[in-house]
Amino acid sequence: MTPDSNILSSEAGRRGEDVRSDCWVRLAPTDSGGIELDLKSKVESMYGESIRAQVADELAALGVGNAKVEIEDAGALPFVLMARVECAVRRLGVDVGDGYVPDFAVGTEYGTERERFRRSRLYLPGNEPKFMLNAGLHGPDGVILDLEDSVAASEKDAARLVVRNALRSVDFKGAERMVRINQGEMGLEDLDYIVLHNVHVVVIPKVESPEQVQQIDARIQDIQGAAGFSLRESATTNDSETPEQPIYLMPIVESALGVIRAYEIATSSPNICAITIGLEDYTADIGTERTDYGRESFWARSQVVNAARAAGVQPIDSVFSDVSDMGALRESVLEAKGLGFDGKGCIHPRQIAVVHEAFAPTKSELEKARRIVAAFEEAQKKGLAAVSLGSKMIDPPVVKRAQRVVRLAWTTRMVQ
Repeated sequence: MTPDSNILSSEAGRRGEDVRSDCWVRLAPTDSGGIELDLKSKVESMYGESIRAQVADELAALGVGNAKVEIEDAGALPFVLMARVECAVRRLGVDVGDGYVPDFAVGTEYGTERERFRRSRLYLPGNEPKFMLNAGLHGPDGVILDLEDSVAASEKDAARLVVRNALRSVDFKGAERMVRINQGEMGLEDLDYIVLHNVHVVVIPKVESPEQVQQIDARIQDIQGAAGFSLRESATTNDSETPEQPIYLMPIVESALGVIRAYEIATSSPNICAITIGLEDYTADIGTERTDYGRESFWARSQVVNAARAAGVQPIDSVFSDVSDMGALRESVLEAKGLGFDGKGCIHPRQIAVVHEAFAPTKSELEKARRIVAAFEEAQKKGLAAVSLGSKMIDPPVVKRAQRVVRLAWTTRMVQ
């Protein structure tokens, strides 16, 4: 593996006084002399030798034998350092294949389910590892490692590597691991960096046709098939294996055309678990301003809810962009709940608790649900096909919803 002779050096990562949990790397190939490393690290006294050994191992694995390397380290964890070094090597034009990835860490081995709660999903910029490290401690139902709008065009390549390594290394405390890919061909290329690396849900932006979803789904299956990826090594043992689960899909509709085609999109793949709406782009597309009141998007959100319910997937509402107004956020969540949404996006950790509290069943909702569930269980004991509550017959969908309300109440610790 040899670098492009026209590229004298390359850089990757971030440095400066305000940088934390990250590092900056400059790599300049040489004709001989091995690896010459100039390291400046805030944790030199504790981890200097470990960092040097890690860099040497990675460069050897990537096929770089002679180079001058400068690193300014602001406390980057190994998965970040690995991503930054690999990015610098790739930017030299070196073909490093699949790269040099971390082992699966303890705490990353959990799976997900199609019907799990998705009340909150916390967006995290894909090129900012500092936001990933403690994201799980805030208790979101899901984290979205974002490769799209929150990442500058010049850093898309770097974000892919950070996200790939984070999926294998960061314990998100049970939160569903989601990745929002880019649009078009770039999004298809993003899949090469995440499909084999512990992602639960691929979030597809700006969907306007079923074909966009099907193209992503087919690419995922091609990648898995080419890797023979029906099993993977367990994160906790060296010799056991655990079955792979499906990678679910969550399309985002963000335009008038996408909203009109919401049902076609929601039914375009059996791997879709939810469909959501992006209101910033949608309101721009229809030529209006987004407001907290939301009258301008009422029809679109109702369309998405009905399309999702008809398709048997979860409807998820847009993000609330004012991170300082918790009262307005709560009202927005209550409105979303009233429209039939199951969840809402979060752009700051402080929004998560408000979202969970507002989506939680009220006391009257919980009491009613408990009565329905009790009546259903009593009918089952008696071998009755029909379920009644007082003088009213209870249809199966009502029972299913009541069971969900009780589970949700338990999750939010409302059950006494």
